[in-house]
Amino acid sequence: MMQAQQAQVAVVGGGPVGMLVAAELAAYGVDTVLFEPKARVSERPKATTLHARAVQCLARRGHLPPAAAPAGAAGASPFHFAGLPGLVITAPENEPEPILKCPQAELERRFEARARAAGARILREHRVTDLVQDAEGVRITAEGPQGPVLCSARYLVGADGARSTVRELAGIASDTHPATVSALMGAVTLADPQALTEGWHRTPRGWIVAKRDQQGRTHLRTLNCAGAHGDRQLPLTLEELREEVSWIAGRDVAMEGPRWLSRFSDFTRLARTFRERRVFLVGDAAHVHFPIGGQGLSTGVLDALNLGWKLALAAHGGAGADLLDTYDLERRPAARRVIDNTRAQLALMRPGSELDSLRGVFTSMLAGDRDHGRLSGMISAQDTVFPGHTGCPSPHAGTFLPNAALRTQTGETDVIGLLQDGRPLLLLLGEGGERYRDEARGWEPVLHVVHALPTPEVPYEALLVRPDGYLAWVPGGDELAAALSVYFAGNACTVAGTAVHAGTGARLS
Repeated sequence: MMQAQQAQVAVVGGGPVGMLVAAELAAYGVDTVLFEPKARVSERPKATTLHARAVQCLARRGHLPPAAAPAGAAGASPFHFAGLPGLVITAPENEPEPILKCPQAELERRFEARARAAGARILREHRVTDLVQDAEGVRITAEGPQGPVLCSARYLVGADGARSTVRELAGIASDTHPATVSALMGAVTLADPQALTEGWHRTPRGWIVAKRDQQGRTHLRTLNCAGAHGDRQLPLTLEELREEVSWIAGRDVAMEGPRWLSRFSDFTRLARTFRERRVFLVGDAAHVHFPIGGQGLSTGVLDALNLGWKLALAAHGGAGADLLDTYDLERRPAARRVIDNTRAQLALMRPGSELDSLRGVFTSMLAGDRDHGRLSGMISAQDTVFPGHTGCPSPHAGTFLPNAALRTQTGETDVIGLLQDGRPLLLLLGEGGERYRDEARGWEPVLHVVHALPTPEVPYEALLVRPDGYLAWVPGGDELAAALSVYFAGNACTVAGTAVHAGTGARLS
């Protein structure tokens, strides 16, 4: 017998990105259901790195663990570029440390707990098999432990990974680049722990990355640039991993006790649109790239945080007519830049003495990058600037507002604190900011309006700040009312009622 489900938004895929979308939507009071084939969180080691802009946006949405609270002084974390040491990722003062190391499984559990606590229905062991969308919504068919399920939703978010069923069923085409390298990974016990020291090892035949865990296992990744593997779906064996590591190292490296053996490559995919009517793609469903620089998880997190508040407004009827289109306009170019920089890094990693000079140039650039932050900003996504969406935006619209300290009528606070309830923030600074209050009348229910004393860290009279921390409007271009109409309902009177604090966000209904 077919079971029936209804929701305002259905999310397909329960990895950290899908769970974060569900947590965001549910915290905004959106009726949300999530379908995930796995019965539980996978403990297979995957991503462990969250870069600065993802960390900063998570902080503004209240998703960071307490240990990752903002620091006082400017943060700096050593990193690498194409395996070359010397890059330093920095973050402004009063922001969290620029790199958060956290296992993907831990993030997934954290976001799932927050989604459930906010009221999202998490349906594990449910695999989506079909979807149909029309002008009214999307109908999703799934197979679950008690039989088939038919779910009707207004919107659908595909967070179901590189082999996305949602992407295929929605008919969303992709631009791809075939694999050109073979890469292996797994955790083993080395017969001689000194046979491979921790770190990045480059030889004339390729790369080995080795890292020890607390149990004494060595986590290995190899890169062989001789060509793609003939059958990437073929299960990886311990013997193949041992032979590959030994060949790249140029000496025998004995190992035993294999776990989590798998293959990967430099195959890339970029969906040609991240939105097909009522279907949206986030994370690996939208973009796949060579996993160098730890940028994949951060890019998916930023997708989720960009889409969540917009989809919540749309679900509650408070979105401007074209607000949902801005998701593709903002996140697809950002994903393309990640694909481009990972392909550039792989080019630097290819063996051959003809590249030694180029590697030397980049090593020198990395040493001086801290002064201008170009590579640091690219890897950490802190150089991301979104296009303005009004007719004549200020040059500062689309930039990110740092976590400035502010003095309000109720005391000391900061930007992160003011964004915790999830509403867009209208920040009025000093007497000059008061003149913008009248332009915002009618939109107050969806806005968090705050008066603060002027400060050199925020050199504006007024700002409209999105829940993800980016500036929607700054004086110097269109009037405030024009920006409010673009982002929210054109008729201010239709904006949904008062906001209710809900942990990670505010109910916009």
